[in-house]
Amino acid sequence: MRLSRYFLPVLRDVPKDAEIASHRLMLRAGMVRQQASGLYSWLPLGYKVLMKVQKIIEEEQNRSGAIQLLMPTIQSADLWRESGRYDAYGKEMLRIQDRHERDFLFGPTNEEMITDIFRSYVKSYKDLPLNLYHIQWKFRDEVRPRFGTMRSREFLMKDAYSFDLSKEEAVKAYERMFVAYLRTYARMGLTAIPMRADTGPIGGDLSHEFIVLADTGESAVFCDKRLLDKPIPPQDTDFRGDLSPIFEDWTSHYAATEDMVDMSEFEASVSEENRVSARGIEVGHIFYFGTKYSEPMKATVTGPDGKEITVHMGSYGIGPTRLVPAIIEAFHDDDGIVWPVSVAPFEAVLINLKAGDDACDAACDALYAELNAAGLDMLYDDRDQGAGAKFTTADLIGIPYQIIIGPRGLKAGEAEIKHRKTGERETLPIGEAVARLKGLIEPQRKTDI
Repeated sequence: MRLSRYFLPVLRDVPKDAEIASHRLMLRAGMVRQQASGLYSWLPLGYKVLMKVQKIIEEEQNRSGAIQLLMPTIQSADLWRESGRYDAYGKEMLRIQDRHERDFLFGPTNEEMITDIFRSYVKSYKDLPLNLYHIQWKFRDEVRPRFGTMRSREFLMKDAYSFDLSKEEAVKAYERMFVAYLRTYARMGLTAIPMRADTGPIGGDLSHEFIVLADTGESAVFCDKRLLDKPIPPQDTDFRGDLSPIFEDWTSHYAATEDMVDMSEFEASVSEENRVSARGIEVGHIFYFGTKYSEPMKATVTGPDGKEITVHMGSYGIGPTRLVPAIIEAFHDDDGIVWPVSVAPFEAVLINLKAGDDACDAACDALYAELNAAGLDMLYDDRDQGAGAKFTTADLIGIPYQIIIGPRGLKAGEAEIKHRKTGERETLPIGEAVARLKGLIEPQRKTDI
């Protein structure tokens, strides 16, 4: 993508109402625009990151055996009345009526709708286990939307729902999602710690939040330091096998949110040198809630003995629009965002230091074509602007690598590569630049971990 033809409305000034680094940087880098309180447009750069995050989520959900569908944003109030949640959910739910004065709502979550889909089509135990997921926009009328898309009213959510014959089988489904989540966050470059958590309005008696440690986190968290360096389950993990050893290994170390922490237990089970008391950002939440929805909504299957059995369910959420600012909170410096390669809007930016110069233009155009042919996701800054402005933009938007071509280097047949994360610069022959960039970038895509 040539920057001269791209839509990238970067801001020079720091927005006054942005309280945390990710909100400030998303606005300054032209990733989002606030349309109203808690409502944001995702501009091209931000949307590209969002789609890369979504792709990783989809790949790991599919790997775990979950099956993707798509449910509508608007739901019938009658389904929620069946489960008993329509009146209980509170003012966060946006209740609406159509022209016939029928009650609807803008879905804050999808337990009722997915249960209705399941009961309409699945009749036999032979069709279980089943896990269905979608990625769709949700709306919760937050009392105080804040921190940009970290806590907005409209947000994108991946929610998966498992259906099983018994609690024992449902716990296996829970463990599959637990492992899938560990892999999902690691592929984005994040260390997300599973912590015992309150189930809240979703319900149930087994729940974990996945937390990224950050000073701007919304809640206090308490965990064993050994969880921070724990290797994740590998790509060849058998999701139809027994995952309980992985689950038990991860949950054997103490980790809990402030709603669930028992300080005496924390201090007794974790040595003083391994205790971590910090703040964290929730980037995912998983629940097992048994028959909370399937029983009132009569979601049953015929068992092996011909008798009707009420299915056991679980719910598993990840918010992509929340993950993007969480990644920025984990990866930024004074100059801007520092994207991990796997979620960066572009993997590298080619900077032409003297656009309009025939020799520089020809060399950059040829190199840009080679970089694209090599399969690298490239941005080409071909704007007629000074070098300082180009470097400032590249640092602000956080592209992992900058490859720089100018008249002086061109005369020597050289290019320069800047590593955004470390600031390291290396000079090399132009003919070696493509192979060098490819060698730097490909291992960091994390497609094979």
